[in-house]
Amino acid sequence: MGVPAFFRWLSRKYPSIIVNCVEEKAKECNGVKVPIDTSKPNPNEVEFDNLYLDMNGIIHPCTHPEDKPAPKNEDEMMVAIFEYIDRIFNIVRPRRLLYMAIDGVAPRAKMNQQRSRRFRASKEGMEAAEEKQKIRQEILAKGGFLPPEEVKERFDSNCITPGTEFMDNLAKCLRYYIADRLNSDPGWKNLTVILSDASAPGEGEHKIMDYIRRQRAQPNHDPNTHHCLCGADADLIMLGLATHEPNFTIIREEFKPNKPRPCALCNQMGHEVKDCQGLPRGKQGKHDQFADTLPVSEQEFIFIRLCVLREYLERELTMASLPFTFDFERSVDDWVFMCFFVGNDFLPHLPSLEIREGAIDRLVNIYKNVVHKTGGYLTESGFVNLQRVQMIMLAVGEVEDSIFKKRKDDDDNFKRRQKEKKKRLKRDQPSFIPGGQFSPQALGNRSSPQAICNPRQAAFEMRMHERQNSTTSASPNTSLTPDGSPALGGGGVKRKCEDSDSEPEPEDNIRLWETGWKQRYYKNKFDVDASDEKFRRKVVQSYVEGLCWVLRYYYQGCASWNWYYPFHYAPFASDFEGIADMPSDFEKGSKPFKPLEQLMGVFPAASGNFLPPTWRKLMTDPESSIIDFYPEDFAIDLNGKKYAWQGVALLPFVDERRLRAALEEVYPDLTPEESRRNSLGGDVLFVGKHHPLCDFIVEQYKTKNTEAVDIPPELCHGIQGKLTLNDNAILPDQVVESPVPMLRDLTQNSAVSISFKDPQFAEDFVFKATVLPGAKKPAPVLKPGDWEKTNNDGRPWRPQLGFNRDRKPVHLDQSAFRTLGHTMPRERGMPGMYPNAVPLAAYATPFARPLMGGQQQIPKLLSNLRPQESWRGPTPLFQQAPQRTAGAAPLLAWNRMLPSPNQFQPAPYQGLGPMGYPQRPEDRMDRGRQVGTPSGLHP
Repeated sequence: MGVPAFFRWLSRKYPSIIVNCVEEKAKECNGVKVPIDTSKPNPNEVEFDNLYLDMNGIIHPCTHPEDKPAPKNEDEMMVAIFEYIDRIFNIVRPRRLLYMAIDGVAPRAKMNQQRSRRFRASKEGMEAAEEKQKIRQEILAKGGFLPPEEVKERFDSNCITPGTEFMDNLAKCLRYYIADRLNSDPGWKNLTVILSDASAPGEGEHKIMDYIRRQRAQPNHDPNTHHCLCGADADLIMLGLATHEPNFTIIREEFKPNKPRPCALCNQMGHEVKDCQGLPRGKQGKHDQFADTLPVSEQEFIFIRLCVLREYLERELTMASLPFTFDFERSVDDWVFMCFFVGNDFLPHLPSLEIREGAIDRLVNIYKNVVHKTGGYLTESGFVNLQRVQMIMLAVGEVEDSIFKKRKDDDDNFKRRQKEKKKRLKRDQPSFIPGGQFSPQALGNRSSPQAICNPRQAAFEMRMHERQNSTTSASPNTSLTPDGSPALGGGGVKRKCEDSDSEPEPEDNIRLWETGWKQRYYKNKFDVDASDEKFRRKVVQSYVEGLCWVLRYYYQGCASWNWYYPFHYAPFASDFEGIADMPSDFEKGSKPFKPLEQLMGVFPAASGNFLPPTWRKLMTDPESSIIDFYPEDFAIDLNGKKYAWQGVALLPFVDERRLRAALEEVYPDLTPEESRRNSLGGDVLFVGKHHPLCDFIVEQYKTKNTEAVDIPPELCHGIQGKLTLNDNAILPDQVVESPVPMLRDLTQNSAVSISFKDPQFAEDFVFKATVLPGAKKPAPVLKPGDWEKTNNDGRPWRPQLGFNRDRKPVHLDQSAFRTLGHTMPRERGMPGMYPNAVPLAAYATPFARPLMGGQQQIPKLLSNLRPQESWRGPTPLFQQAPQRTAGAAPLLAWNRMLPSPNQFQPAPYQGLGPMGYPQRPEDRMDRGRQVGTPSGLHP
């Protein structure tokens, strides 16, 4: 899940890290969709080597999307996942490796958060269904109109968990998908593909990081590899920084808040279920042709450039006059560590540190003030110096009281502004708005006005409606008689709760802004007195262990599969006293849960249908020894927040020993298929017939070599690891059956797969968190004007667009403006500069003839002004117009105009690549291809 609000804060503070993705769209020819050739240069003007997919960020939006109709069945879900991967691949176009990682069994520290999410989802789903049914009955009882209720099985997203049949089927489908693309897509020709499905233990993003760490430790690793990681979690940014790779980019969907959703009852837009009135649906389109369609806009993608973030951090974290040598890489590790205090997937955030209140900036300022006293950095390669951390935390603790008071003041000021805003809107609201055929129309509506029908009756109805409203509003506390006149001697009517300006708020028993907040916090949250020093010490020690575990997890891998934070709440920063002597070691040799065991640890009883029958019974049988692990209802503590999803689910923690003891009795009931799904697996490597490693792998299958062999790094872009034969391998010249009925079998397969294992190291081996020797620092992107909100010349500050810092923005020259001016509709009152000029298309060739009277010219407009879409390279010879060899050009209107000083000047990069994208100078020498600048469009 990552850190809430972290990406929003980061993108606002460091805006130049964001680059909008340029995506080449597929074209249609005679109704046939022409596939995109991904082997051609990347339209984003950058070439990526490795693409890593955190698959759970793809699976969830494809199986239960929020902004479009959900797939009807599991087969459509798989096809949607394939299309999503194709789209990401088209944007990134990796040249060496595609690594697809699905979440496997997670460490115990993560399972607690997964358990909370799944129990919440089950509870909220049942509550939403009950509320929907209640409102439906009320609307129908009042005579409202609602479409018939659809009887369809609700998709339970909890099935996206290791060990379920859905995840097993997904792995089969992805193996088929990879084989199909290796056989048919030229962009996959020399690509190495690694699939780590749900049977391989570990979270998807951390399996990717573990792969990168282990490859970096190999002598054949290229230190200038350009990595691209696809995922939506904010903690991927910190994971990317933790690699210390100079070229690391993250691609994710662009977040667009407040997307419109249809009402779940009437399927109409503009209101939620609780506000539904059961009104008939209006006609959508002239012939109601848009009745069953939702307003869907295609999701856009953005790049997050971590090399630019490193530039920002280098300027912000650089400190002068230190008593030790400044090391930027170590300061980045400390910055990542401090970000853990504002939230992560394994620990609750400290009460005094809220990211929306500038907690990270506060921590950085305290860090820069205190680091002179610490004598060194807080962390080193994933290991924490607790004595130095204690100094930072106690400095935060000194200002905790003022932080809580300021939070209360800001909250009160916000509520006051919201209350004044509501009053202002209510006061400025017009007393009466006509409806029906006299209702106001939006400006710009060019549709012809409709004839007024029965205006006398409409005017009478409006007058009566206005009279009734004015009588009611004139005396809101006066009761009315049935004929609408005020009742004499009637008592006042109590105003309804919803008419009040104040909203009911949950009671806050802690009151952190008042004296005694620490005593109230520990009494309410932990049910102990704040004077219980032993208990507070225990909470702090568990939290310190968690900080050490999380940092080790990010930099070295999972230190312990069994450790978890055993409390729902965090201590205060002022409690971090005497932590320097606390132990931070973890037990060695711990093993992860098995898939079905994890399902028992994270699933509510409502999702028990994904488990074997006898295992499911342990969740519901009152006589079960672990029935207390599966409460039907549980409390959610808002903990000072406003919404339920921000609160803390007070669920009992699972006792691992009790769980395993209960499962020992039902293990013999597993079928062979369930036992297979309950086993831990590994990664699988795929290559096509054109890959240099293909013959080597085929030879292993021919000789039936059962021992693990090392990958020759010279055959696989420097990738190293162990290969072993796979029982369910995809082999050349063997049919690959499609697990999706709507897709064809692969009868002419040439791809091959084999089991893959990362290079192994000793358990106490430490991966160094530093830049590798030979790595080239990327060219600086930020300019002096990027540090302030205005440039030196006073112009508005704008971040760099795209990966190429020297690319000039596209603009239209005078001829293009004349073309647009000629085609603008004259009735809009904006005729353009030359409304009567003949369009340029009329003089495109010497064979053009003047237009006859009444003949309409249809010029060719510029459909897209982005340079990546508009530059198409040289025109083929057979399409070029004959050149005039003698005589002067006709003295037309636009030829008489004097050119501007910059008009028709060559761009800084004259050379264009095969797809018409600007090249770097060194690429131009390699390709030796130059293309002229197209007329009417200049970079």
